[in-house]
Amino acid sequence: MEAQLVELARAAGAAVVTLMATDAWERTRDGVVALWRRASPSRADAVEGELEATRDDLLAAREGGDDLTEQELREEWVGRLRRLLREQPEVAEEMRRILTELAPEPEEAGARMVQMRAEASGSGRVYQAGRDQHITER
Repeated sequence: MEAQLVELARAAGAAVVTLMATDAWERTRDGVVALWRRASPSRADAVEGELEATRDDLLAAREGGDDLTEQELREEWVGRLRRLLREQPEVAEEMRRILTELAPEPEEAGARMVQMRAEASGSGRVYQAGRDQHITER
């Protein structure tokens, strides 16, 4: 199997599991199921059920702080997508398209531009942060 397809499966598996815990979950599920409907229609319904079960497991793992289970779920989906690509390499382009469509906007992913300006004079102090800031002075 080409290294590019293995890397695509890795990226897609990680993205699918990560997006399960976001507002993009339904679009993610629908995109993955649609991919399977075209590539392997007899498995599409089972894949939809597996996606739902994985999401339940992921949410429970996150609630319990279980990072190992989350990593295992990612690896499971990487394997499923790698096998799909091995059996049907022609779906690679569609998988790339789905990933592109599901990629969060930079603002949704937590990346945003922050501009700050401050002036202090005399003995004044300025504390600025683009996110959380904790200051303890005595």
